[in-house]
Formats: sequence, structure tokens, C-alpha cells
Amino acid sequence: MNDILEFDAVLDGVKGMEALSINFPYDVQELYGVRGQVKVKVTYDGVPYRGSLAKMGHHCHFLIVRKDIRKQIGKNAGDTVHVTVQRDNEERVVALPPELADLFVQNPEAQARYDKLSYTHRKEYVQWINEAKRPETRQNRLAKTIEMLLNNKKHPSDK
Repeated sequence: MNDILEFDAVLDGVKGMEALSINFPYDVQELYGVRGQVKVKVTYDGVPYRGSLAKMGHHCHFLIVRKDIRKQIGKNAGDTVHVTVQRDNEERVVALPPELADLFVQNPEAQARYDKLSYTHRKEYVQWINEAKRPETRQNRLAKTIEMLLNNKKHPSDK
């Protein structure tokens, strides 16, 4: 099934996280033939996001609405958001910043560890680097990325 589903949902708080979630109002097993995680393309009030439907002990599958997306749509917990969901069968590729690709040539062990990370963790590293406003900050984050990968850190927020 690759049809686009549309619905409105209330943003709920996620205990211990800055992200909010929405409950998926359909039966995932009936729709997609699986009980676990399903990769999806989503829009929240028109803002695109690639993520997953997850259950993780919850009473139903849900979607995460990250803080950066909430900021773009101007919504908070308790607000209603218009959602579209479509199964995502495309390969998930993260475009490397050229400077990081150059550093990986010099540090093949760091690249090997990066390549083993999940799509989400690779994306988090690249976003962290790309969000740097000052050139010095970007250079520091590039160097720190290599260091963290060599120390088996899955994402930039790992200390």
C-alpha cells in the first residue's frame, strides 16, 4: 500500500523528550502487513518529514513531531495538526558535506563507523554540522564528528 492517508491529530507530549507525538489512527498491520516499525513520508501542516511509524510499547503506532518541525508550523502540545502519511520505500541517503567526505578519506575508520549508523543517526550528524552558523563552529563540529565516531558515539548529543 502506497496511498496517501490524511487526517488531523492532536500533538501529545513524549515523556522525557522535547519531541511531541501524534497517534496514528489506522491499523498498521491491516494497512501494511507488519506489526512493527514502518518507514513513512509525512507532512505536518504541509512541512515534509521522513520518519517511521513506531509502536514501542505504546497502545498504537505513533509519529514523532520534532521540535524544529513544530517551530516551522507554530504548533505545541495540545494543538491540532493536519497530517499526510505515505509509506516510504525509497532508499534513505544522507548527502555528506564535502568537508566531511574529505575527512573520511583521511579517516577510513571513522567513515566505516559512520556507514554502520542508522539513517537517522547519519542524518543527525550532518544536520549538526550544517546548522553551524560560523565557519569556526562548522570546523569544530567536523573535527568533533570524527572524534565521536572513533569513540563509537551514535549521534552528536552523546557525551
